[in-house]
Amino acid sequence: MFTVTISRQTGSLGNEIAKALASTLGQQLINRKYIMNNWLPEVTDKHDLNILKESSKYYNHQATNGLSYAKHIEKRLRQKVEKEPVLILGLGAQIIFRNDPATIHIRIIASDNKRIKRLSKKYGLDKKQAKKTLNLSDRKHRQYVWRVYKKDWSDPALYHICLNTDGINIDNAVKLLIHLIDLQKKSPSSLSNENAEPEYLNQIVNFAHPSEKKFSDILNMHNIKWKYEPTEFPLKWDAEGNITMSFRPDFFLPEFDTYIELTTMKQKYVTEKNNKVKLLKKTYPDINVKIVYNKDFQKLIERFDKNNEG
Repeated sequence: MFTVTISRQTGSLGNEIAKALASTLGQQLINRKYIMNNWLPEVTDKHDLNILKESSKYYNHQATNGLSYAKHIEKRLRQKVEKEPVLILGLGAQIIFRNDPATIHIRIIASDNKRIKRLSKKYGLDKKQAKKTLNLSDRKHRQYVWRVYKKDWSDPALYHICLNTDGINIDNAVKLLIHLIDLQKKSPSSLSNENAEPEYLNQIVNFAHPSEKKFSDILNMHNIKWKYEPTEFPLKWDAEGNITMSFRPDFFLPEFDTYIELTTMKQKYVTEKNNKVKLLKKTYPDINVKIVYNKDFQKLIERFDKNNEG
């Protein structure tokens, strides 16, 4: 059996390509609508099913068979691919079958401008409305994969190919993918070695304060790599050259080459940290360091919690 998984951005023609490709291959299309109608009713009631239609977070809750809803879907998908070749649209299938050489993983994308135009034409939305719809849709796609599998949905290393449909129509996209699938069938290869868990997600950290753990969750949610307190900067020395004052910022963001210091404590500690950061900048002018104050931190938390409601 040979399985195809497709991940897609809204407005990328991903749904249309998936349907056309499944029809051409003679494979059943398994998507969210299918599992909502056929698999989830096996292990839940109407009330929980309605919650599952809206909340990706709820897929980690326990179903009536003792598995989480996400694990139940994974179990049924594995049973399905053992019996027949299928094409799976979404559902985190690129993660579930990442070690399977008899599976090809495809991602369909398009530029924001192209996607906005397609949504505007399809639904009669103005540009602002279409852009808002895309942002919401992308966030929901990302949240499901992140909450269930702790993977970044947009990571190209999760796919054998990322296809940009800005300059390619559905028919040509299907022809191209058919050719790729035929080649892959002759020389199957899994992506298991390419999908090792990111180092920053595997860190075992004893945070000094709960706010630091919350901040790391926000960074993880947005797939921002981080290190916790990796560097201590000497700031003052005595006459013999002994270090008398040093400062260790809370986080380092390697992709931004920036250190972050959180200040959610009492004002006297904030003043002390401010003075240390000023001295650090003066002593090490090439070092980028930013302070996240309590009010800014609370705004981040509010935004983070709001994103986690859906």
